[in-house]
Amino acid sequence: MTVLRGGTVGLVLMAVACAPSDRSPLVPGGSIAAGRAAVQQFSCGTCHAIRGVPGAVGQIGPPLTGIVHRTLIAGEIPNSPGNLAGWIRNPQAYEPRTAMPNLGVSDSAARDMVAFLYSLH
Repeated sequence: MTVLRGGTVGLVLMAVACAPSDRSPLVPGGSIAAGRAAVQQFSCGTCHAIRGVPGAVGQIGPPLTGIVHRTLIAGEIPNSPGNLAGWIRNPQAYEPRTAMPNLGVSDSAARDMVAFLYSLH
């Protein structure tokens, strides 16, 4: 175990306290970093433009930056973390004729994706 002396402890504690949280204040249990990774893994940027995701410049679906400020998802579903996660997991359950595919996203990955998307103001 390394013992830190003097002002070093204060600097370490300050760095930890000032580090941005990976947890979303809007999505309990959601990880912003894991959500960013899941958005990349499921290739959401093929259809959507998403700030902060390299290559996410799709023009088929709407841009996802600022989705936290939108009233509706897919033009008809009230925007909430639960509804957005449900839409990501199984969009046809909400809108059978949607062009958005069911990608087999797990509950936890959908929650993380919502945490990430809600962080893009």
